[in-house]
Amino acid sequence: MFLFVPAVEVKIEVVIPEKERSKEEMSPNGKTSPLIYKVNGTARHYHLEEHPIASNPYHNPKDVVEASVCHVKDLENGQMREVDLGCGKALLIKESGEFHAVGHKCPHYGAPLVKGVLSRGRVRCPWHGACFNISTGDIEDFPGLDSLPRFQVKIEKEKVYIRASKQALQTQRRTKMMAKCISLSNYNLSSTNVLIVGAGAAGLVCAETLRQEGFSDRIVMCTMDRHLPYDRPKLSKVCSTSWNQGMVGSEKGEEKKAEILLEPHQGGLQSPLPPRGQEKPLYCLQCVFCRPKALSCKGKEVENVFNIRTPEDANRVVKLATSKNVVIVGASFLGMEVAAYLTERAHSVSVVELEEVPFKKFFGERVGRAVMKMFENNRVKFYMQTEVSELREQEGKLKEVVLKSGKVLRADVCVVGVGAVPATGFLKQSGINIDSKGFIVVNKMMQTNIPGVFAAGDAVTFPLALRNNKKVNVPHWQMAHMHGRIAALNMLAHGMEISTVPYLWTAMFGKSIRYAGHGEGFDDVVIQGDLDELKFVAFYTKSDEVVAVASMNYDPIVSKVAEVLAAGRTIRKRDHWWGFLFFRTGDMSWLTGKGS
Repeated sequence: MFLFVPAVEVKIEVVIPEKERSKEEMSPNGKTSPLIYKVNGTARHYHLEEHPIASNPYHNPKDVVEASVCHVKDLENGQMREVDLGCGKALLIKESGEFHAVGHKCPHYGAPLVKGVLSRGRVRCPWHGACFNISTGDIEDFPGLDSLPRFQVKIEKEKVYIRASKQALQTQRRTKMMAKCISLSNYNLSSTNVLIVGAGAAGLVCAETLRQEGFSDRIVMCTMDRHLPYDRPKLSKVCSTSWNQGMVGSEKGEEKKAEILLEPHQGGLQSPLPPRGQEKPLYCLQCVFCRPKALSCKGKEVENVFNIRTPEDANRVVKLATSKNVVIVGASFLGMEVAAYLTERAHSVSVVELEEVPFKKFFGERVGRAVMKMFENNRVKFYMQTEVSELREQEGKLKEVVLKSGKVLRADVCVVGVGAVPATGFLKQSGINIDSKGFIVVNKMMQTNIPGVFAAGDAVTFPLALRNNKKVNVPHWQMAHMHGRIAALNMLAHGMEISTVPYLWTAMFGKSIRYAGHGEGFDDVVIQGDLDELKFVAFYTKSDEVVAVASMNYDPIVSKVAEVLAAGRTIRKRDHWWGFLFFRTGDMSWLTGKGS
């Protein structure tokens, strides 16, 4: 994914006349301006589901509830409590002697934040690692777009009262109010346009952040998809989710006022950058994704062989797989998630993998074997240390998958999940720095070597502070969100460097493995818990340093470790055994006081 802006100084005046503000906020028909997008060059209006958030949450007295929730001594510093206000719940927090109240559910997937981690003035979600400021409710780390509603707290006669909007209590999310701005009179409007090529997580968060920071000029998002932005991880985790049910930020359209160009012409552009001296500030590119690897065996063009890339792919696989034989090629995250989802729907599910154990390079052999056993207990058959040699057809449709081991598998549907490669070949003559593996190289501010050109998402390598600024590629949902935010802030000359802890999750058979850090090159895995019972914590170490952690049925330990790493602390292998005892009790003081 590319994010393009011209290399110019941005100046914004944050206050506008009341007359102009009313024009800015209203469309010609007097309603809130909808999201505007273009399909094949034709402008259309797309009205997304409205969840208006009033600038004054207590404007209507009938919408307000106030309740006494506890005594001031009921909470110690560093504690959180979920409290009931009668028409909804809030999260009450005490830190540094002050009380704060915010929404009690993470707006991403609804995780109870009271089970999360409180540290350094923010609460981190126990499920997927999103972080929220406890004073403002603002989202500070991802995934997700919405912030938490913030409620008024007052102390009277040593009792804690919360005053809240009923609507906010019910929705448990807050769309950030966009700053309404105008450019200075000497500011050239034609030079302030922003083009975002790709409408995935990075592109969407980039547009969102630009608007939040007061950028009022034109934003154009260009994507090869036929859909507005959606929750892409659900394509493999919940294969039958339709695109409009899985949308990311479906409540954002009225505020973004961005143009989205869906399915541009297939020829694309011949050059990614404007010719030298040309006045046009931006050029549109073909969308740059990491392209799924295809099979190279005989019969690879047979019908009913899929790379799941779109909602249509996922829905088609589910429909064809019902009561049929399915072969998954590749024990990757995508392959294993699809296999798990189809188990209850298909007649049979088989997984073919070149390695000895699934996830061995990522989770280690012991965790990989535990996961493999879970799949086998759910009727999934594995054919390991082999590859596909041929796909056989009958009347043009897949009939059998032949393995190099000689085994022949009956197959009506085949899903290929053997990895992806950056689709950046067309950039070789552009001047943009691309590494030997095809990834776009960016600095800590997501800038390429070309002034005014930023890159974000799965096809980039960037310096990871957690690993001493080693250039890494982290193709995960949370990281794409952060890439987009950092790029947007630096388009506006904030000088913001990326500093986040990678966080990911995978879901299979109703169980989730959560993971934080960057364990590439780990040389040991220290496991606590019971792998057979699928209740464990795995610490990945390199020399004496813990570089990553994974867990199943042990929340919120991964979020706890993520917070420690985010604070710049180092967890040493020699500290681990004591640390585990404190993790179980929730006390993090040993970590925040130790390490380098």
